[in-house]
Amino acid sequence: MGSDVGAAAAMEAINATVAALAALDAEDAALASAGSSGAVAGDGVDVLQRAYEIRLERMGLEKKLEAQAAARKALSAAEAMDLQHAMIPPDAPLHDRTYTEIATVEEIAGILTISSGAASAFVAQSRQVCALPPVMDALTTGALSWQQARIFADESESLDHAASAALVEHFLDPDAPNPARGCPAGQLVPARLQARLRGWRERHHPESIEERHRKGVADRRVEFTPDRDGMAWISAYLPADTAQAIWNRNTAIARGLQGPDEYRTLTQRKADVLATQLLIHKTSTPEEDAGTGTNTATAAAFTTEPGNVPTPRTEVLVTVPVFSLLGLTDQPAVLGGYGPIPASMARKLLADGAESFHRVLVDPDGAPLEIGRTSYRLTEAMKKALQLRDGRCTFPGCSNNSLDNETDHLTAWQHGGTTGISNLAQLCPKHHRLKHNSGWTPTPATKDEPPGWTSPTGRRYEAEQPDREPPQWPSQLGAEQLVQAPESGAGAMDAGPAATAWPDPAWFDSASPYLEPPWESQDEGFVDGNDFEPDDPVWETFYATPFVLQPDPQPDWQSMLS
Repeated sequence: MGSDVGAAAAMEAINATVAALAALDAEDAALASAGSSGAVAGDGVDVLQRAYEIRLERMGLEKKLEAQAAARKALSAAEAMDLQHAMIPPDAPLHDRTYTEIATVEEIAGILTISSGAASAFVAQSRQVCALPPVMDALTTGALSWQQARIFADESESLDHAASAALVEHFLDPDAPNPARGCPAGQLVPARLQARLRGWRERHHPESIEERHRKGVADRRVEFTPDRDGMAWISAYLPADTAQAIWNRNTAIARGLQGPDEYRTLTQRKADVLATQLLIHKTSTPEEDAGTGTNTATAAAFTTEPGNVPTPRTEVLVTVPVFSLLGLTDQPAVLGGYGPIPASMARKLLADGAESFHRVLVDPDGAPLEIGRTSYRLTEAMKKALQLRDGRCTFPGCSNNSLDNETDHLTAWQHGGTTGISNLAQLCPKHHRLKHNSGWTPTPATKDEPPGWTSPTGRRYEAEQPDREPPQWPSQLGAEQLVQAPESGAGAMDAGPAATAWPDPAWFDSASPYLEPPWESQDEGFVDGNDFEPDDPVWETFYATPFVLQPDPQPDWQSMLS
């Protein structure tokens, strides 16, 4: 009964945090007394700056204390339910057991002043967290918040015991065989932690993602929810590739509408674009057409084959293991901005929706090694490499999609920076501006790892690296056969099973390659930064020039939305 840490150890951790808070309060009081006559104390300490830092440190300890208190409360709830079960006679009928549990939940609801439904959910979550000792231990020490612990419980709920233990070990044990890289789980905002845990769960769930996706597609729908103040919500439950493509296109159009006379926010423009996309053309329903005998083309659009939704033609980023692409395994692919998707969905995207694709070489743990070529000016190949390396905006806690980000030089060119993958990172427009106008600074990146960040007060935030896994070998072939693929030429057809299963190297180059236009023909307005010295006055003018957004990709939308 109870977690490995136990109630006594939990109370000890709480007392230590309270003592640390008391020490900060004492320092703050002494600081206020010493600096009452000026902005600088007698020992040269900046009173306002140190007072600000004390508030930040105090919030960190208070967050830790909240987690420790939540661990103790969860332990109490789980043990209360276990004790009630222990008091029920072994031969008691199911009726008695059921009502004993209901009565316990109702009493917990009264003590916590919450609804019975919320209390039932809290008891269930508490028991799930207590059943994951590493999660409970991290919560007790304050390394995880209660919300983060709940995410671990929720994402492991449908997994068997072995898979749940493996998920927890992967993200919380740095000595695990294949630990999660980059930012620790406790430093991830809940949305980012849930995305990472969901990605792992999708790849390791006992039921294949193909089977679960087929069930999900059958439940697709659109819902309407009235809200206050004459407003309402429209939501759609769609296959991930379709939903991501809609989101990417909606965002791209909304950003393109920005201009000097545009007063709407990006969020408002997105809503207007979505409504306009659906309502701009006057159409009639099939029922209306049947009564008038007109608009047969519109009627045909409404009566497509069930599930026959066009493959998205807008830009989406999909990473597919080569064996999944060939149909030799069903290892999930990764859809940029979403996470793991069925291999069949990725193959359909590439077969029906992709006008080009890039071949990416990966090392044994799945990190990109090489894509395209490099030059002074950022090439399309380098952009794709950054999208694969970073996966999203690299600022702590930001989930902005790769295709909606800007590329930034970590060390500016005029300060000696170079145009190379290790000096580049993806940033959303908001955090791109913040980097250049505040004390937030990136830490160095590498070819395979995005940058971390340092706050104005010196706090370091590790990079959140994509949680990749090694490719799965096809079950019908051994790894030795695949590694020792036969050479092309005479005798290759007689090399045995591996010869017929291993794809011909020429297959990878069968698609039309991306041919980047020569530097001179890309845009006559571009100049080569190598032509200017780092101290050239042109750089001061360049950075003082206001940022100008890309031109509207669909100019006619301006008049449609007015």
